Amino acid sequence: MDIQYAYTILYVNDVPRTMEFYKKAFGFEEKFLTPENDYGEILSGTTTIAFANIELGSSNFKKGFMTSSLTEKPFGIELAFTTLAIEKVMENALQNGAVLLEETVTKPWGQQVGYVRDINGFIIEICTPIISKE
Repeated sequence: MDIQYAYTILYVNDVPRTMEFYKKAFGFEEKFLTPENDYGEILSGTTTIAFANIELGSSNFKKGFMTSSLTEKPFGIELAFTTLAIEKVMENALQNGAVLLEETVTKPWGQQVGYVRDINGFIIEICTPIISKE
């Protein structure tokens, strides 16, 4: 069976505003945005991050779903972005509307990790790559 992980879709209130945040905060580029502004994708490396508006999500999931919000605890899922310039990326994200969740720390295995929440409340891990000992 040939299968690969292609993209993650985050359901948000405002797709263009969210895409603008990810472009400014992390330097990602727009890949696609529907004329209706209800679905868009950004270039973020090998895996695409996509955004769909709440209305589109509601049409996909007839029984409804929980929406992410900065006023509630975050979902137990995160997007992880690796960089060697962790402090610079953290600061840029915060300057562009992210909310600090956890300061940068160094894990016992040597990786630096910090956490912010995006403008919709989703968790973003900003971390250094894990170096294999092979």
